[in-house]
Amino acid sequence: MNPIRCVTLCVADIASARSRYAEWLDYAMVEEGVVTDAVASSWDAPAMSGRRYAVMRPQSGLPVDLRFVETAPLPAFRPLRTFGWSAVELCVRDVHATAARLAGSPFEVIGPPSNVPGLPTIHPMQVVGRDDEVVYLTQILVSGPSTGLPVAHAEIDRAFIVVLACADLDRGVRWCVAQFGVRVVDDLSIPYRMLNRSFDLPTGTMHRLVTCAEGDDIFLELDQYPVAATSRPMRTGELPPGIAITTLEHADIDAIPGPWLTTPVVRTGAVYEGRRVGTLRSPEGALFEVVGA
Repeated sequence: MNPIRCVTLCVADIASARSRYAEWLDYAMVEEGVVTDAVASSWDAPAMSGRRYAVMRPQSGLPVDLRFVETAPLPAFRPLRTFGWSAVELCVRDVHATAARLAGSPFEVIGPPSNVPGLPTIHPMQVVGRDDEVVYLTQILVSGPSTGLPVAHAEIDRAFIVVLACADLDRGVRWCVAQFGVRVVDDLSIPYRMLNRSFDLPTGTMHRLVTCAEGDDIFLELDQYPVAATSRPMRTGELPPGIAITTLEHADIDAIPGPWLTTPVVRTGAVYEGRRVGTLRSPEGALFEVVGA
Protein backbone atom coordinates (compact mmCIF):
# COMPACT_ATOMS: atom_id res chain seq x y z
CA MET A 1 0.00 0.00 0.00
CA ASN A 2 1.03 3.58 -0.65
CA PRO A 3 2.76 4.72 2.57
CA ILE A 4 1.51 8.33 2.55
CA ARG A 5 -0.63 8.82 5.64
CA CYS A 6 -0.90 12.62 5.77
CA VAL A 7 0.44 15.81 4.23
CA THR A 8 0.60 18.91 6.43
CA LEU A 9 0.11 22.41 5.02
CA CYS A 10 0.56 25.75 6.76
CA VAL A 11 -2.44 28.05 6.28
CA ALA A 12 -3.31 31.56 7.43
CA ASP A 13 -6.83 30.70 8.59
CA ILE A 14 -8.13 27.22 9.42
CA ALA A 15 -11.79 28.00 8.77
CA SER A 16 -11.03 29.44 5.34
CA ALA A 17 -8.83 26.49 4.34
CA ARG A 18 -11.43 23.99 5.54
CA SER A 19 -14.11 25.75 3.53
CA ARG A 20 -12.04 25.81 0.33
CA TYR A 21 -11.05 22.17 0.46
CA ALA A 22 -14.57 21.06 1.35
CA GLU A 23 -16.33 23.11 -1.33
CA TRP A 24 -13.92 22.67 -4.21
CA LEU A 25 -12.08 19.40 -3.53
CA ASP A 26 -14.75 17.46 -1.55
CA TYR A 27 -12.56 16.90 1.51
CA ALA A 28 -14.34 16.36 4.85
CA MET A 29 -13.05 17.18 8.32
CA VAL A 30 -12.22 14.25 10.60
CA GLU A 31 -10.47 16.08 13.47
CA GLU A 32 -9.68 19.54 14.77
CA GLY A 33 -7.77 20.81 17.77
CA VAL A 34 -4.59 22.58 18.84
CA VAL A 35 -1.02 21.38 18.45
CA THR A 36 0.37 20.07 21.74
CA ASP A 37 3.76 20.96 23.20
CA ALA A 38 4.93 17.39 22.59
CA VAL A 39 3.94 17.31 18.93
CA ALA A 40 5.40 20.77 18.26
CA SER A 41 8.65 19.62 19.90
CA SER A 42 8.71 16.48 17.77
CA TRP A 43 8.66 18.73 14.67
CA ASP A 44 11.47 20.87 16.10
CA ALA A 45 8.94 23.69 15.87
CA PRO A 46 8.13 24.70 19.48
CA ALA A 47 6.41 27.92 18.38
CA MET A 48 3.67 25.78 16.78
CA SER A 49 2.41 24.70 20.20
CA GLY A 50 -1.14 25.93 20.73
CA ARG A 51 -1.77 26.59 17.02
CA ARG A 52 -5.08 25.41 15.62
CA TYR A 53 -5.14 22.48 13.22
CA ALA A 54 -7.70 20.53 11.20
CA VAL A 55 -7.43 17.12 9.54
CA MET A 56 -9.45 16.47 6.37
CA ARG A 57 -10.02 13.30 4.34
CA PRO A 58 -11.01 12.76 0.68
CA GLN A 59 -14.55 11.88 -0.31
CA SER A 60 -13.48 8.28 -0.99
CA GLY A 61 -12.89 7.86 2.75
CA LEU A 62 -9.38 6.51 2.17
CA PRO A 63 -7.24 7.40 5.22
CA VAL A 64 -4.77 9.66 3.43
CA ASP A 65 -5.32 13.00 5.08
CA LEU A 66 -4.50 16.65 4.60
CA ARG A 67 -3.69 18.44 7.85
CA PHE A 68 -3.85 22.21 8.02
CA VAL A 69 -1.93 24.07 10.73
CA GLU A 70 -2.55 27.76 11.32
CA THR A 71 0.51 29.95 10.74
CA ALA A 72 0.90 33.63 9.87
CA PRO A 73 1.78 34.19 6.21
CA LEU A 74 5.43 34.70 5.35
CA PRO A 75 5.69 37.28 2.52
CA ALA A 76 9.21 36.16 1.56
CA PHE A 77 7.98 32.68 0.62
CA ARG A 78 7.30 31.97 -3.03
CA PRO A 79 6.05 28.53 -4.12
CA LEU A 80 8.20 26.37 -6.42
CA ARG A 81 11.32 28.42 -5.71
CA THR A 82 12.83 26.79 -2.61
CA PHE A 83 14.08 23.43 -1.38
CA GLY A 84 11.82 21.14 0.64
CA TRP A 85 8.28 19.90 0.07
CA SER A 86 7.10 21.63 -3.08
CA ALA A 87 3.80 19.97 -4.06
CA VAL A 88 1.22 17.37 -3.15
CA GLU A 89 -0.34 15.33 -5.96
CA LEU A 90 -3.96 14.14 -5.77
CA CYS A 91 -5.46 11.63 -8.18
CA VAL A 92 -8.65 12.60 -10.01
CA ARG A 93 -11.04 10.71 -12.28
CA ASP A 94 -11.17 13.26 -15.07
CA VAL A 95 -8.64 16.08 -15.20
CA HIS A 96 -10.62 18.12 -17.73
CA ALA A 97 -13.74 17.92 -15.56
CA THR A 98 -11.60 18.96 -12.58
CA ALA A 99 -10.26 21.95 -14.49
CA ALA A 100 -13.78 23.02 -15.43
CA ARG A 101 -14.92 22.60 -11.84
CA LEU A 102 -12.09 24.78 -10.47
CA ALA A 103 -12.69 27.62 -12.92
CA GLY A 104 -13.43 30.67 -10.80
CA SER A 105 -12.37 28.90 -7.60
CA PRO A 106 -9.82 30.13 -5.03
CA PHE A 107 -7.32 27.70 -6.61
CA GLU A 108 -5.34 29.42 -9.35
CA VAL A 109 -4.56 27.18 -12.31
CA ILE A 110 -0.83 27.49 -12.97
CA GLY A 111 -0.70 24.51 -15.32
CA PRO A 112 -3.78 23.50 -17.35
CA PRO A 113 -4.35 19.80 -18.21
CA SER A 114 -1.50 18.61 -20.38
CA ASN A 115 0.33 15.46 -21.35
CA VAL A 116 3.90 15.16 -20.04
CA PRO A 117 6.61 14.02 -22.47
CA GLY A 118 8.13 10.80 -21.13
CA LEU A 119 5.25 10.14 -18.71
CA PRO A 120 2.45 8.60 -20.81
CA THR A 121 0.60 7.08 -17.82
CA ILE A 122 -0.60 10.40 -16.39
CA HIS A 123 -2.48 13.54 -17.43
CA PRO A 124 -1.92 16.27 -14.82
CA MET A 125 -2.84 19.84 -14.09
CA GLN A 126 -1.45 22.11 -11.38
CA VAL A 127 -2.97 24.73 -9.11
CA VAL A 128 -1.81 26.95 -6.27
CA GLY A 129 -4.01 27.69 -3.28
CA ARG A 130 -4.56 30.85 -1.24
CA ASP A 131 -1.78 29.81 1.15
CA ASP A 132 0.80 29.30 -1.62
CA GLU A 133 0.38 25.54 -1.47
CA VAL A 134 0.93 23.81 -4.80
CA VAL A 135 -1.45 20.95 -5.63
CA TYR A 136 -1.08 18.68 -8.66
CA LEU A 137 -4.37 17.13 -9.81
CA THR A 138 -3.63 14.08 -11.93
CA GLN A 139 -5.74 11.72 -13.97
CA ILE A 140 -4.17 8.27 -14.06
CA LEU A 141 -4.33 6.92 -17.60
CA VAL A 142 -2.78 3.53 -16.80
CA SER A 143 -3.04 2.25 -13.23
CA GLY A 144 -2.12 -0.93 -11.39
CA PRO A 145 1.02 -2.74 -10.15
CA SER A 146 2.78 -2.44 -13.51
CA THR A 147 2.76 1.36 -13.25
CA GLY A 148 2.72 1.89 -9.47
CA LEU A 149 -0.19 4.31 -9.85
CA PRO A 150 -3.63 4.24 -8.17
CA VAL A 151 -7.24 4.24 -9.29
CA ALA A 152 -9.22 7.31 -8.23
CA HIS A 153 -12.19 6.26 -6.05
CA ALA A 154 -13.78 9.74 -6.11
CA GLU A 155 -13.87 12.67 -8.49
CA ILE A 156 -11.00 14.15 -6.49
CA ASP A 157 -9.29 11.56 -4.34
CA ARG A 158 -6.29 11.04 -2.12
CA ALA A 159 -2.72 12.22 -2.19
CA PHE A 160 -0.62 9.59 -3.91
CA ILE A 161 2.67 11.43 -4.50
CA VAL A 162 4.53 14.15 -2.64
CA VAL A 163 7.19 16.17 -4.43
CA LEU A 164 10.51 17.05 -2.82
CA ALA A 165 12.63 19.87 -4.26
CA CYS A 166 16.33 19.04 -3.96
CA ALA A 167 19.57 21.00 -4.09
CA ASP A 168 21.40 17.73 -4.77
CA LEU A 169 19.07 15.12 -6.25
CA ASP A 170 21.45 12.18 -5.91
CA ARG A 171 22.08 12.95 -2.24
CA GLY A 172 18.32 13.17 -1.64
CA VAL A 173 17.70 9.82 -3.32
CA ARG A 174 20.49 8.12 -1.35
CA TRP A 175 19.03 9.47 1.89
CA CYS A 176 15.51 8.20 1.10
CA VAL A 177 16.82 4.76 0.11
CA ALA A 178 18.90 4.52 3.30
CA GLN A 179 16.07 5.66 5.60
CA PHE A 180 13.05 3.91 4.09
CA GLY A 181 14.40 1.23 1.76
CA VAL A 182 12.50 2.74 -1.17
CA ARG A 183 12.93 1.48 -4.72
CA VAL A 184 13.96 3.90 -7.46
CA VAL A 185 11.46 3.58 -10.32
CA ASP A 186 12.23 6.33 -12.81
CA ASP A 187 15.22 8.59 -13.34
CA LEU A 188 14.47 10.90 -16.24
CA SER A 189 14.55 14.45 -17.53
CA ILE A 190 11.47 16.30 -18.77
CA PRO A 191 10.62 19.84 -19.93
CA TYR A 192 9.12 20.56 -16.49
CA ARG A 193 6.73 23.42 -17.17
CA MET A 194 6.18 24.28 -13.50
CA LEU A 195 9.89 24.85 -12.92
CA ASN A 196 10.40 26.65 -16.20
CA ARG A 197 7.52 28.98 -15.36
CA SER A 198 8.66 29.56 -11.79
CA PHE A 199 12.30 30.25 -12.68
CA ASP A 200 11.51 32.10 -15.93
CA LEU A 201 13.37 29.55 -18.06
CA PRO A 202 12.79 28.71 -21.72
CA THR A 203 9.83 26.39 -22.30
CA GLY A 204 11.93 23.42 -23.40
CA THR A 205 14.43 23.52 -20.52
CA MET A 206 14.89 20.00 -19.16
CA HIS A 207 14.88 19.10 -15.48
CA ARG A 208 15.83 15.80 -13.88
CA LEU A 209 13.50 13.97 -11.52
CA VAL A 210 13.45 10.60 -9.76
CA THR A 211 10.39 8.68 -8.57
CA CYS A 212 10.52 6.19 -5.71
CA ALA A 213 8.17 3.40 -4.66
CA GLU A 214 7.29 1.37 -1.60
CA GLY A 215 6.50 -2.09 -2.95
CA ASP A 216 4.47 -1.49 -6.11
CA ASP A 217 3.30 2.01 -5.18
CA ILE A 218 5.04 5.15 -6.39
CA PHE A 219 4.68 7.78 -3.65
CA LEU A 220 7.67 10.10 -3.82
CA GLU A 221 9.08 12.36 -6.52
CA LEU A 222 12.39 14.13 -6.04
CA ASP A 223 13.16 17.06 -8.35
CA GLN A 224 16.54 18.59 -9.07
CA TYR A 225 15.94 22.32 -8.65
CA PRO A 226 17.78 24.98 -10.69
CA VAL A 227 20.82 26.77 -9.30
CA ALA A 228 18.66 29.85 -8.63
CA ALA A 229 16.65 27.95 -5.99
CA THR A 230 17.21 28.83 -2.33
CA SER A 231 16.53 27.50 1.14
CA ARG A 232 12.98 28.09 2.32
CA PRO A 233 12.48 31.16 4.50
CA MET A 234 10.88 30.43 7.85
CA ARG A 235 10.38 31.94 11.27
CA THR A 236 12.42 30.55 14.16
CA GLY A 237 10.57 27.76 15.91
CA GLU A 238 7.83 27.44 13.28
CA LEU A 239 7.06 25.00 10.51
CA PRO A 240 8.18 26.02 7.02
CA PRO A 241 5.50 27.76 4.93
CA GLY A 242 3.58 25.95 2.22
CA ILE A 243 3.74 22.17 2.43
CA ALA A 244 5.51 21.54 5.73
CA ILE A 245 5.44 17.82 6.57
CA THR A 246 4.84 14.49 4.90
CA THR A 247 3.70 11.71 7.22
CA LEU A 248 4.51 8.17 6.10
CA GLU A 249 3.54 4.77 7.48
CA HIS A 250 6.41 2.32 7.90
CA ALA A 251 6.25 -1.38 8.73
CA ASP A 252 9.34 -1.35 10.97
CA ILE A 253 10.01 2.03 12.52
CA ASP A 254 12.92 0.58 14.53
CA ALA A 255 14.74 -0.28 11.30
CA ILE A 256 14.98 3.39 10.28
CA PRO A 257 18.57 4.54 10.97
CA GLY A 258 17.74 8.20 11.61
CA PRO A 259 18.93 10.28 13.37
CA TRP A 260 15.49 11.18 14.74
CA LEU A 261 14.68 14.72 15.79
CA THR A 262 13.00 13.06 18.78
CA THR A 263 12.74 9.40 19.73
CA PRO A 264 9.54 7.80 18.35
CA VAL A 265 6.75 7.61 20.95
CA VAL A 266 3.08 6.63 20.95
CA ARG A 267 0.73 9.44 19.93
CA THR A 268 -3.03 9.59 19.63
CA GLY A 269 -5.34 11.35 17.19
CA ALA A 270 -6.75 10.85 13.71
CA VAL A 271 -3.35 10.79 12.00
CA TYR A 272 -1.42 8.76 14.57
CA GLU A 273 -4.08 6.33 15.88
CA GLY A 274 -2.19 5.30 18.98
CA ARG A 275 0.95 4.27 17.12
CA ARG A 276 4.59 5.23 17.56
CA VAL A 277 5.62 8.38 15.72
CA GLY A 278 8.96 10.05 15.07
CA THR A 279 10.26 12.81 12.79
CA LEU A 280 13.27 12.96 10.47
CA ARG A 281 14.81 15.88 8.63
CA SER A 282 16.08 15.28 5.09
CA PRO A 283 19.25 16.85 3.64
CA GLU A 284 16.99 19.56 2.11
CA GLY A 285 15.55 20.30 5.55
CA ALA A 286 12.20 18.65 4.73
CA LEU A 287 10.30 17.06 7.62
CA PHE A 288 9.35 13.39 7.28
CA GLU A 289 7.02 12.23 10.04
CA VAL A 290 6.94 8.44 10.34
CA VAL A 291 4.11 6.41 11.88
CA GLY A 292 4.79 2.78 12.80
CA ALA A 293 2.47 0.28 11.16
